[in-house]
Amino acid sequence: MTVAAEKKVKLNKIEQIKAQKHGLEVKQELEHFAKIGWEAMNEDDLIVRLKWLGIFFRPVTPGKFMMRLRIPNGVLNSQQMQTLANIIQRYGNDGSADITTRQNIQLRGIRLEDIGAILQQLDAVGMTSLQSGMDNIRNLTGSPVAGIDPHELFDTRELNYKLQNMITNHGQGSYEFSDLPRKLNIAIDGARDNSIHAEINDIAFIPAFKDEEFGFNVLIGGYLSAQRCAEALPMDVWVPPNDEVIDLCRAILMVYSKNGLSEGLRENRAKARIMCLVDKWGMEKFRTVVEQELGKTLANAAPKDEITMEKRDHIGIHPQIQEGYSYIGLHIPAGRLDAEGMFEVARLADVYGNGEIRLTVEENAIIPFVANENIDAFLTEPLLQRFSTNPSPLSRSLISCTGARYCNFALIETKERGVKLAKELDNELNIPERVRIHWTGCPNSCAQVQAADIGLMGTKAKKDGKVVEGVNLFTGGKVGHGAKLGSLTEKSIPCDDIKSVLKDLLIKDFGATIKDR
Repeated sequence: MTVAAEKKVKLNKIEQIKAQKHGLEVKQELEHFAKIGWEAMNEDDLIVRLKWLGIFFRPVTPGKFMMRLRIPNGVLNSQQMQTLANIIQRYGNDGSADITTRQNIQLRGIRLEDIGAILQQLDAVGMTSLQSGMDNIRNLTGSPVAGIDPHELFDTRELNYKLQNMITNHGQGSYEFSDLPRKLNIAIDGARDNSIHAEINDIAFIPAFKDEEFGFNVLIGGYLSAQRCAEALPMDVWVPPNDEVIDLCRAILMVYSKNGLSEGLRENRAKARIMCLVDKWGMEKFRTVVEQELGKTLANAAPKDEITMEKRDHIGIHPQIQEGYSYIGLHIPAGRLDAEGMFEVARLADVYGNGEIRLTVEENAIIPFVANENIDAFLTEPLLQRFSTNPSPLSRSLISCTGARYCNFALIETKERGVKLAKELDNELNIPERVRIHWTGCPNSCAQVQAADIGLMGTKAKKDGKVVEGVNLFTGGKVGHGAKLGSLTEKSIPCDDIKSVLKDLLIKDFGATIKDR
């Protein structure tokens, strides 16, 4: 980063670390790190810079790293899934994987001495983990059934692949796009059901027709954080579904990066998201500066978008646009995978489909291109006892962050607690509709509790005079058509009491009834 021409500001700690040595530089030092061991590493390299390679040190599991991948549009193939399974299998009980709320996969249990070889394995099957952490663009999301959805308006996969190649220099690392003031989320949707959760992305492209021509209206600035939750705002821009999307993203990224210092974004990380620049300038100036960077005037937004459907979760059996084929959505409880499950998902994709696997923002998996005459055989597979095609209502819609087992920020354990509680409530209640319950371990809201029907955020509570694990309760979030963020309705509920609170809430607000015994 060059700061000489900018006004003098006090850089925050992370910016100072980046100024001393760029995060991508540690890729050349992996052999040295393996030789000296993680305990002897410089703390800035260990905790901060390794994240530019997608490698995360976790104090709660010292020496066992997390690796975050990049899987644009949530599409991978059986060979790639097998490669990921092989990587974690060698670590035994320490090795696991999570599907994330950005259609991505995170691997756990990774050892420092293996990272160089793992990066080579990923590269050999066309995958990368570079630029997936810290001040980089996160995984690019799109409809998980792009190209196979009968209701689809546009297949976004090629645009997301092109955008990923621009951002990461074809997976080799891009110095141009890896020094943003903070992280940034981009999503492109060609479906009618807001499958990308556009309102919580920094840059979102949503389907819209202008003068009967298909394209995208653009939203700017959505994000969830411990300090603030902001819904994305209309940029009053429409772009056609071609490389103009890529060019606009480049211009927005450059404006965000170039003005990070002069506008104070690199001083205070709590005020460093792209929405903070919009707050400071106003959307009209933001658009003008982006147009100057782009070198052209942008078309005004279409009068309305095409988000007209309620959000789908894609679990179960669904006909494809390709005659004679269906896609089958598998429910992966809380997104948690082990090597055996990953090998089996890959096998099902090969045996019954075309080798392709899709991931969803609900932390589930889809096997597309299952010939209709083979569906009955598919449904007899033993794996479906673990990964159901017809889960019960609360289990079906459960989303959870990593939780305290692996994340030092989390104040409570989330995944196992959430799965157990959903099963118990499903057994005790008749629930007439899906209810989306999201568990997140801390205010960073990785599990997006503000977008849930019922959101549970880890905190501390008091019970019987003692400090215990607890949750803050959020309600009223909506996804799909008319999406909006929910609000905090009750604070510091002890986790031991949350079951009764949820049962009452489900009966009162969601039409649940007690099952006859």
